[in-house]
Amino acid sequence: MPDILVRHIDDVLADRIKEIAREHQWTINEAILYALRRGVGLESEDVARRELHDIAILSGTWESTETAAFRAALDAFERVAGRPLFTEGAASGGDEPPDQEPK
Repeated sequence: MPDILVRHIDDVLADRIKEIAREHQWTINEAILYALRRGVGLESEDVARRELHDIAILSGTWESTETAAFRAALDAFERVAGRPLFTEGAASGGDEPPDQEPK
């Protein structure tokens, strides 16, 4: 399958693409492919789903069911821990170990 680079995406369009991805628990790439297919009149649900699934496997991303299950598991762990498991500092390489509260 060919790759196409799209440049100069404005902030409003980028935000909408991210919103679609979140709503459907898709990757950004899956959301863009969905929007492109609809935009050019290729709205066949079966074809779109099959190709999105195939691309997800090739790129090593999770399917929406896997993403939802992982998020649910994280939510459950956070409820047990009583605090978020991951913070901005930890995600960006902060100095605090994950099992200690930030100072």
